[in-house]
Amino acid sequence: MQTRFLKEQMEQKTIRGFTLIELLVVIAIIAILAGLLMPAASSAQNSAKKTTAKNQAVQIATAITAYETEYGRLPAFSSTNMDAAAVSMLCTTTNINNPRGIIFLEANAWKNGKGGTNANGFCDPFASTNLYKVALDTNYVNQITAPTNAAGTTAIISKHVGVWTTPLIGRTNVLINSWD
Repeated sequence: MQTRFLKEQMEQKTIRGFTLIELLVVIAIIAILAGLLMPAASSAQNSAKKTTAKNQAVQIATAITAYETEYGRLPAFSSTNMDAAAVSMLCTTTNINNPRGIIFLEANAWKNGKGGTNANGFCDPFASTNLYKVALDTNYVNQITAPTNAAGTTAIISKHVGVWTTPLIGRTNVLINSWD
């Protein structure tokens, strides 16, 4: 009986776990798989940022059109950027160029990946310094001069309002606009 008990104890002790080599191999495989996922995750993040930037460009163009509908004229921007003055005109109720106090555009504070406003103006989701650019048809001929590619080549397009940004994604500038 005692020998049987000792034999059972010996069998229980021979149950073995992972060796150090096996553990290192598993960790290496997990590290390789994680390394393969990183470019895919980065690509997904950039795709989400592009979609957000496109949505914001369309929202800005819609807000400018709503301003024109309300006041019978396009807003008088001081530059081609969505700078702080332009944001104030479209986003606040206390602006001399918006006497009825209508909020045409709702914008949150800038966050990486989300875009929004800061002291510079309305920035895209890629960087807090990338202001959206605006072209307005002030002659009312339904034509604006706007970029056709990220290199800055411009053309006359048949639009009343155009909004775009050209963020640097990786090593390439990409044109994101409101009219495509």
